[in-house]
Amino acid sequence: MGVEEEESPAEVAVPGRESSPEATGADPGLLADLAARASQDLPMIALPGGQFLMGSDDPLAYPEDGEGPVRRVEVAPFALAPTTVTVAQFAAFVVNTGHVTDAESFGDSLVFTGLLSPDLQESAPAVAATPWWRQVSGAAWYAPEGPGSDVRERADHPVTHVSRRDAEAFAAWAGVRLPSEAEWEYAARGKHEQQPYPWGAEREPHGQPWMNTFQGEFPDAPSAPVGTMPADAFRPFGFGLYNMTGNVWEWTTDAFSSGDHRAVLRGGSYMCHDSYCRRYRTSARTGSTPDTSLGHTGFRLAVDI
Repeated sequence: MGVEEEESPAEVAVPGRESSPEATGADPGLLADLAARASQDLPMIALPGGQFLMGSDDPLAYPEDGEGPVRRVEVAPFALAPTTVTVAQFAAFVVNTGHVTDAESFGDSLVFTGLLSPDLQESAPAVAATPWWRQVSGAAWYAPEGPGSDVRERADHPVTHVSRRDAEAFAAWAGVRLPSEAEWEYAARGKHEQQPYPWGAEREPHGQPWMNTFQGEFPDAPSAPVGTMPADAFRPFGFGLYNMTGNVWEWTTDAFSSGDHRAVLRGGSYMCHDSYCRRYRTSARTGSTPDTSLGHTGFRLAVDI
């Protein structure tokens, strides 16, 4: 289960960071501090492409999610970022463009209740079908748990509370794009055909977590800290990619099905737990409208080669 050799790395130059006259709700000092920590380049890893078996008929799969049937799919060569876009990188984008996210425009976003202050746990409205989600006014990428929180100590974590529209705006600014669903799964499998995890068949080799998912009893009794980890946490697998499963869901360019135009997200998140959501696997998928923002959703970049 050792780390596979990486393909040839590449870099994409990030546009300059001149200030924009447009406004965002983030504190200018916080933005400047975060943006200063962002690299001027976006590293990319070249993937050779080719045919692979996409989807799963495994007992762990969710048939209602359209994971199956298993089918042979071909992807052209492309390059993928080794990590999701970080808070610092997104701050550089906002400083340069003045971009206002959908969460900021709508005035709220969804946050896991276990991350909230006692006051917000009492006052923020719960989502009826999934009461561990709270609709928090003021929650945004720079204040992920709402007013009083910030990301100053999370510059290297995945940016969250970004919609697919926000992710597409970042990609356009950087001169790249989001991956397709097939590209994402091809990359996540990392040469391990029809295996549920980027490293193979076993979820926790040697009894140790190899990805960031919910530990303990979901949702009220975690046995480990809950929330994002740095974008390069854990070891890279397959093509040299970090956290293709766990940590945060990742936007792709595809629709959920021919009759369901929600955008596809892949990879699972720090909230996934086998008691209710086994979607921390290479074939797992979910869908959401392109303007939705959530506290466990980010994105990773791709480019044609």
